[in-house]
Amino acid sequence: MALDSYAFSGFSVSDIDKAKKFYGDVLGVKVTEDHGMLKLHLASGGQVLIYPKEDHKPASFTILNFPVKDIDKAVDDLAAKGIEFEKYEGAPQDARGIARGKSAKMGPDIAWFKDPSGNILSVLQQA
Repeated sequence: MALDSYAFSGFSVSDIDKAKKFYGDVLGVKVTEDHGMLKLHLASGGQVLIYPKEDHKPASFTILNFPVKDIDKAVDDLAAKGIEFEKYEGAPQDARGIARGKSAKMGPDIAWFKDPSGNILSVLQQA
């Protein structure tokens, strides 16, 4: 059996209505709803399924990365919408929460934030 079909990822949230508002209104991602679940329609053409889970426990890792052309502008724009950025001990982060990985030779410049269910997301500088 070949698994060369269109694949997609999914994750749970504790509240579908809050997730729909956050991903659609705050982040500006196209969101559709069907049978009590959400589908994110990403600019890349990919899709992500979001489903409700009563005993939801947020992932302890980044579940969705949004590449951006200008991380400083993206962080400023999201902060203006009320998003707070995570700070991690040992990461070369500036006061705004941007980890300057490129200059530290530790990967891309990246900033992490959470959705209303506590899932970790990021914006990261495109190469």
